[in-house]
Amino acid sequence: MLIFNIRGENIEVTQAIRDYVEKRVSKLEKYFEKDMKNTAHVNLRVYPDKQAKVEVTIPLPFLTLRAEEFSNDLYASVDLVTDKLERQIRKYKTKVNRKSREKGFKNLEFVPNDDQTTSDSDDNQSQFDVVRTKRLALKPMDNEEAILQMDMLGHDFFIYEDADTSNIDIVYRRNDGRYGLIETGEE
Repeated sequence: MLIFNIRGENIEVTQAIRDYVEKRVSKLEKYFEKDMKNTAHVNLRVYPDKQAKVEVTIPLPFLTLRAEEFSNDLYASVDLVTDKLERQIRKYKTKVNRKSREKGFKNLEFVPNDDQTTSDSDDNQSQFDVVRTKRLALKPMDNEEAILQMDMLGHDFFIYEDADTSNIDIVYRRNDGRYGLIETGEE
């Protein structure tokens, strides 16, 4: 069962919009276990040029589903993001289930615990000012699982705790489309 947290930026979330989002995103429930309660965080934003952006994040026990889409029509953006999430689920469902069973992990997830933004109050701010901070709960996994999580989130890098060495490592997407690994610890 999906519980919806729908938020609008530069747009009022009317009952019609809420109903449409819930109807479309609820179609993903067929991929979840029946007794699971998951929260779908939906952010709707309309820009001054009338572009509509829809972001959907669904934290699950073994991964976090996330997608965003832009278009000239809010409803079309909802359709596009739902289709994108469904493709992600189908693509990674078997692989995630296999990896979690092999490793015996119960909580393989990327969890941003704190998401803070700061405002630029001074025009003379340095280019090195931190404008956003995220805190992560690192979960033990191997580099293949980390790459899977990185791809699911749509990021270019992913920080994780190596299950074998307990070191904090980083996987990243190289310019050639392949993956790189940065290992920390003693040499």
